Amino acid sequence: MWPDMELAVLAGVRAALAGVRVTAEVPARVETLVPVVVIRVAGGDDNRISDSVTVDVEAFAADRAAMWQLAERARQAVHALAATMAGGVVVDTVDTDQRPVPVSYGNPAVRRAI
Repeated sequence: MWPDMELAVLAGVRAALAGVRVTAEVPARVETLVPVVVIRVAGGDDNRISDSVTVDVEAFAADRAAMWQLAERARQAVHALAATMAGGVVVDTVDTDQRPVPVSYGNPAVRRAI
């Protein structure tokens, strides 16, 4: 049975981002809770020996400057999981497939980068 990497990444990122709500789902009324980081497993692969997981990281903040800062903090927190145990799971390596980009959330009170 493969480990739950979503929970492992959540645990590791929560430990690194004090004062930030880190969750697996966008909370209702996210604009009243910012800063918020959402971690979701978005895919992956395995070779029957090891597992590779693709994780989406969403950063929600009150304005663009805060969004960029939070997105970078979240990116660094995920990268810091390389060669560690996170949530009881060994994380060998961490690579970025895409740098954070702003994505409209449809709510003028919150900005989002993925």
